[in-house]
Amino acid sequence: MKKILVLCTGNSCRSQMAHGFLASILNEDYIIYSAGTHPELVNKYAVEVMSEKGIDISDYKSNHINEYVDNDIDFVLTVCDNAMDRCPVFPKATIFIHKSFQDPAKARGLYDQVINIYRDVRDKLDIYINDNFIDIISSNRKI
Repeated sequence: MKKILVLCTGNSCRSQMAHGFLASILNEDYIIYSAGTHPELVNKYAVEVMSEKGIDISDYKSNHINEYVDNDIDFVLTVCDNAMDRCPVFPKATIFIHKSFQDPAKARGLYDQVINIYRDVRDKLDIYINDNFIDIISSNRKI
């Protein structure tokens, strides 16, 4: 069974959304985790925009990266530059993949403006995971 860890700074938005997408499309051959270098509560807007895609992340919890250092992780997907810079070394021959996405938690403005930023990040994560990441883990190649 392959283990995937999605990592960002707060583990509140981007990594949670990516975790939701991966859990919804991968089979039982994969275990998906997400964590942050400085975990925060799962963001309500991330929950909302994922529910629009039929994916429920409302019960997801924010975890610290240190919880997974000894878990024999096969793939680490960092979704922000800060997480990539602070990602620990894993004992197993882990494949690291990095793709930075805008932090929707920094969005300011009226509700419609903020939620549209979350939707944009969600959609970019969805495209990246389906068009790139799945191929990467299937072929075990690093980018």
